[in-house]
Amino acid sequence: MKQLDYYFWLNSDWALLGADRLALLAQRQDVQVNYKPVDLLDVYARTGGIPLSRRSVQRQDYREQELRRWMPLLGMQINVTPRYMCPDASLASRFLIAAELLGYPVAQLHKEILAAQWCHEQDIAQADVLLGVAARLGLPGPAMMQRAAQPEAERQYRRYTDEAVSAGVFGSPSYVLAGEVFWGQDRLDFLDRALAG
Repeated sequence: MKQLDYYFWLNSDWALLGADRLALLAQRQDVQVNYKPVDLLDVYARTGGIPLSRRSVQRQDYREQELRRWMPLLGMQINVTPRYMCPDASLASRFLIAAELLGYPVAQLHKEILAAQWCHEQDIAQADVLLGVAARLGLPGPAMMQRAAQPEAERQYRRYTDEAVSAGVFGSPSYVLAGEVFWGQDRLDFLDRALAG
């Protein structure tokens, strides 16, 4: 089975827009997606990226314009400036890693954590929000939270972030297939073609 490394930030609006199509692509192409949450601010610091809050007004405005173009095309609705926008994503990332370490699938969990911020006005830096997401999915949230507090989860989070930079990743979402980086949910069609070839 082909392997696809998927590097994403759990504050990424664009990762949410690509989540369903990635899942469908993986099913159709029979590819194993390795979900790897990263510390995007660290990635930016090491690759020349600029956090949204420090970008020019023109760039911030264009981001909102692009989101409003994509939402109807994808049949999705998100809040482009949610109440709890881009909080510390480290706990959420370790929580997802904990689910993986405990042997649970994480595709839907990753999508629902993203949706909590961008669709439901929730602060994903809060443990109770993450526990609520897990409960809705039938996952053992308390066990996941306990595992997320262990050094192993933090080490894996740092490892994924280092891997991303080494692989040439500089933004979220990024999909890496056999060393080739596809940056952005608008590159999923190119990824689909590469998998088919």
